[in-house]
Amino acid sequence: MKQRIITGVIAAAFFLPIVIFGGLPFILLTYVLATIGLCELFRMKKINLLSFQALTSFLLLWAFLLPTERSLPIAKTELLLIVVLLLLTYTVITKNKFTFDEAGFVLLSTLYVGFGFHYFIETRLAGLHYIFYALFIIWATDTGAYFIGRAIGKRKLWPEISPNKTIEGSLGGIISALIVAAVYYAIADFDQTLTALLMMTVVLSVFGQIGDLVESAFKRHYGVKDSGKILPGHGGILDRFDSLLFILPLLHLLKFV
Repeated sequence: MKQRIITGVIAAAFFLPIVIFGGLPFILLTYVLATIGLCELFRMKKINLLSFQALTSFLLLWAFLLPTERSLPIAKTELLLIVVLLLLTYTVITKNKFTFDEAGFVLLSTLYVGFGFHYFIETRLAGLHYIFYALFIIWATDTGAYFIGRAIGKRKLWPEISPNKTIEGSLGGIISALIVAAVYYAIADFDQTLTALLMMTVVLSVFGQIGDLVESAFKRHYGVKDSGKILPGHGGILDRFDSLLFILPLLHLLKFV
């Protein structure tokens, strides 16, 4: 726990000033985080980071991360199609040493990380208060679920995936997120009504927990405890951003931002 706290303090001291400042430093930081996150997934699958499929995926990831205001010579969907064709062609060239299943893993991993961190950038561009709203919801959900789950949790939420999580803890996390959102609404400048904010908070709290379970599912599938070791006591980048990768796209897809 001591190591976890120390790492958290150091990471926050480095991370938060860049988030607050925004601009190019924030975008560059996001590129670094996303690249490390994709590397973590490839290591779980034991994909060589210097292989054709990995290098191609990094290029696709970096293109997807570009803010909407920055245009590419071709549309991102067209670029995705080109990469799909390249990877499928590569399965033939390698005589199935690189398989169709692995191509699917590479593409889905790139989309999962790429879209999640792309909306990290888009949310910051929309306003600092939206970024902190998302962070506060995740922190409140995690903290509430942990303490309420330990205090009164009895019924397992999804024991096959994450044996320590309980239904009571999950509901406690949602309630904690609602309380924090209501307080934050009073001090932040939102265009939305309090009712709309609280409704969105429930959605984000639920899907933030689903994002955490998704991370737990593929770690369990690949037999690893953490996605990485870059953050002692916390694991890897995906261990810390699993919930955000789910909720940030929702903020935009549901037209809240």
